[in-house]
Amino acid sequence: MPEQTAAIWFSTPSVETLNLKAEATLNQNLGIEVTGFTDTALQGKMPVDERTVQPAGMLHGGASVAFAETLASWAGYLVVDSSRFHVVGQEINANHLRPGIAGQFVYGEATPIQLGRRSHVWQIHIRNESGKLVCISRCTLAVIDLPGQYATKEERA
Repeated sequence: MPEQTAAIWFSTPSVETLNLKAEATLNQNLGIEVTGFTDTALQGKMPVDERTVQPAGMLHGGASVAFAETLASWAGYLVVDSSRFHVVGQEINANHLRPGIAGQFVYGEATPIQLGRRSHVWQIHIRNESGKLVCISRCTLAVIDLPGQYATKEERA
């Protein structure tokens, strides 16, 4: 009998709402977009273009790490009750496995390894347009007693 899984999300706002809250942030500057959800994963994409490449024309490892932490942070934000808690990055690591090619997109998916009361550990796989792994990352988030801080550009002003 297949294992039953329940959705992990405390709240699941629309993809449009999340991307609206990313306006005028690093996410928008790098072209990072949330693209969807499953019951246990958050998905996104990032272009490999002049904003995200190194001088050799391939995806910059730092851009991959920023993409990974963005996906983990959004996912963590959606797992907790944001009226009571906020999540912040505590540690991240990444293994870069193959280059991201300029002119293409990379696609990421954040899935939980551990969802605790005070910390989360997320695994993020970043793949190229052929579905091959470009980067695998693990991000630890601290869950803090502070209402969620994610807001639109106008709300932050």
